[in-house]
Amino acid sequence: MKKNFLSALLLGATLLVQAQEVAFQEYDLDNGLHVILHQDNTAPVVVTSVMYHVGGKDRTEGRTGFAHLFEHLLFEGTKNIEKGKWFEIVSSRGGQNNANTSQDRTYYYEVFPSNNLELGLWLESERMLHPVIDQKGLDTQIEVVKEERRLRYDNSPYGQILPVLGNNLFESHPYKDPNIGYMEDLEAASLEDVIAYNEKYYVPNNAVLVVAGDIDTAETRTLVQKYFGEIPAGDQISRSYPVEQPISGEVRTTFYDKNIQIPASIVAYRTPGFKQRDAYVLDMISSYLSDGKSSKLYKKLVDDQKQALQVGAFNIGQEDYGMYVVFCLPVGETPLDTLVTEVEEEIARVRMELVSERDYQKLQNKFENRYVNSNSSIQGIASSLATNYMLYGDTELINKEIEIYRSITREEIREVAIKYLKPNQRVVIDYLPEEQQEN
Repeated sequence: MKKNFLSALLLGATLLVQAQEVAFQEYDLDNGLHVILHQDNTAPVVVTSVMYHVGGKDRTEGRTGFAHLFEHLLFEGTKNIEKGKWFEIVSSRGGQNNANTSQDRTYYYEVFPSNNLELGLWLESERMLHPVIDQKGLDTQIEVVKEERRLRYDNSPYGQILPVLGNNLFESHPYKDPNIGYMEDLEAASLEDVIAYNEKYYVPNNAVLVVAGDIDTAETRTLVQKYFGEIPAGDQISRSYPVEQPISGEVRTTFYDKNIQIPASIVAYRTPGFKQRDAYVLDMISSYLSDGKSSKLYKKLVDDQKQALQVGAFNIGQEDYGMYVVFCLPVGETPLDTLVTEVEEEIARVRMELVSERDYQKLQNKFENRYVNSNSSIQGIASSLATNYMLYGDTELINKEIEIYRSITREEIREVAIKYLKPNQRVVIDYLPEEQQEN
C-alpha cells in the first residue's frame, strides 16, 4: 500500500513537471539578432529582454569592470530618450525594469502590462541603436559604480570573498579579476575606451531578444522587425581566453577583512564550465552537502557537533570554469583547521561511498521542484530562454534540462566527487578579521 502511494506521488510529480513545458518560437534577423518569442496569455503581462554575450571576463588588462559599468551606462539616455528619463518612462506606464551583469553576460529587461509591448521593444532598440555615451554620463556612472564597489565589496562584511576566490583559483583567465572591476581601472577609463567597447559588444549579432507573455506572435514578429531590423550588425567578435592549468597540490592562503569579527574557513576547487555534464552533478553534490537543515554538513557541523554557526557548499557556475566553494563560520574558538578537516571528512564520504537511495531520491525531488519553480513566472521563463540560448547554445534546455538531472546516477555523483573534490586540488583560505593581522 505504501509503495503504491509513493509511486502515485512520483508519477504525479513527473506529470506536473511535464505540464510545465514551455512553447517558444525562435529565429534570426538579417543583422544576426536572435529572437525568441514565448506566448502565454494567462495574464496581461509582457517581458521584453535583451541579453548580450559580454561580461566581466571581456576586457583588456587595465580595463576591468567595463561590462558592469555598461549595465549602468546604457540607462543614461539615448538620442530619443532624455537623460535620466528611462526609469520615469517605464514606471509611468506601470512597468518595472532592471539589468544585471555576470562574468559572462549582461541582461536588460522590462516588465509591462501587455498593452505596452511596443514601448518595451522601442526602449531596447533605442539602447542598442542610439545610446548617448558622453563624458558627463561616463563620469557620473563611474562614480556610481565606485560607490557600489565600496558598499558591496570594500565596506561589506565578507564582501571580498568572491574577489579572493577569483584571485586564488585563477592565474591568467579573466575570472581572476572581480566582475565590478578595480577602482584604478574605472578611474582610467576614457570616453574613447567605452565607445569602442559599445561598438564591439552591444550589437545585434552579439545579442538575443526575448519577448514573453501576453502577446500575439505574428504581431510581435512585425514589431520586432520594425524596431530591430534596421540596426546594423557589428563586426564578428573573436574570443580567446587563457587556459588554466590544473591545481596541483593544496594551496593555503590567508586574507584579512577589516569588516568582520568572526573568521571564516573557505575551501575551494576549480571546476568545469556550466555547460559540462559534470557541472550538473556538482550542483547535486552541493545540495546534498548543505541544502537545508537535514543536509550532511549542516546537520554535522551546526546541529550535532556545534562547531559552526553556518556552513554552505556552493557550485558557482561560469561559462569557462566554475568554482566549487565550501564556506564555514566557526562557533567560539573552534579552529578553522578543524572545520577544514570535518568538511573533508564529509566530502571524502561522497568520494568513497554511494549516497543512500533515500538521499538520492530527496535530491531528485529537490531538483524537480527547482525546475518547476524556475518556469513558474514569465520573468523566469524569459531569463531562462535567453540564458539557454546565449550561454548554453540550446534554447530547448528550458524543457529538457530536468532530464539531465534525472539521468544522474549515484555512481556518477561519486565519480565526479573523485574527479574534482580532492584535497590535492583545492585552495584553503583562512578569511580573518584584520585585527588578527595587526596583532
